[in-house]
Amino acid sequence: MVLVDPRFAQVKDPSITFDGRTWHLFASAWRSLHDDVVIVHGSARQPQGPYVSPEVLDLPVTGPQVAAPGVLWSDGSFHMFVQTRFSGAGGMIEHLASSDGTNFEHVDRALDSDVAIGEGCLYDAQPAIAGDELLLTYAATNVPGQPDLHLARSRSGTWDGPWERLGPILRQSEVSFHNQPACGHYEWGLEGPQLVDLRDGRLLLAAVCFLADQPHGRRQRLFLALADGTRGPYRPLGEALVPVSGTWEAGENGHAAVTVVDNELVLVYQARRGAGRAWSVGAAVMPIPDGHGALDPQ
Repeated sequence: MVLVDPRFAQVKDPSITFDGRTWHLFASAWRSLHDDVVIVHGSARQPQGPYVSPEVLDLPVTGPQVAAPGVLWSDGSFHMFVQTRFSGAGGMIEHLASSDGTNFEHVDRALDSDVAIGEGCLYDAQPAIAGDELLLTYAATNVPGQPDLHLARSRSGTWDGPWERLGPILRQSEVSFHNQPACGHYEWGLEGPQLVDLRDGRLLLAAVCFLADQPHGRRQRLFLALADGTRGPYRPLGEALVPVSGTWEAGENGHAAVTVVDNELVLVYQARRGAGRAWSVGAAVMPIPDGHGALDPQ
């Protein structure tokens, strides 16, 4: 596992970034399965970790569900975009910045919920750079629990925005292996998106779906999609990681941080043994997908 610390019963929602010398992991953590969530930060020499003894951050953000930090090192600072709510309307995406990854200051509010454009509930924001554009991917919906994947770009070319909302880039109906809202055993929508610029004209989208043909506790999956530009269309390739029977990740996996290192994809993702079990964070390495054939994590 990527992060091992007995102080935390559960860790999920990883985000990793590289400052030129050190890899940094930010994540949601729980001291017990019944405690409130905290945001933690750890460092390592390689993206796969291990990230030992992470520190709990004291963030200048309030809300009922402050979690799932999306962090990117850019222009000499750590830029964090963090949600305040995910299970109902009225949430916000707050922008924080830090020079050391520990002491964050509030910069501005990147996005407010907006029912009029179908973003009454928004969360899981992740910053990305594609070409010369600064971008935010996030999950959004007017029906809590049924999000699609959305995109915004900075009009100023800085992380301070303002952010132009570009609307959905991948809808639930466009992912054939995902459960659909009309089905009788529907669980949740698409969430946890992250964009990766493959530097060959293509964009890789990593996100979370819920398989239509699996039981509860075994349905959440990390999947990948490809596009020839930031606006899409995004072509789903299938689930990225197949759970391994008898391991800590035998049930389901999801929300991931993905980066390119030495022409390979490094995936730092959450997984658990099954419904009701604690989430932990693991890592996998795989070839950059060419858009044809099955994905092959190593």
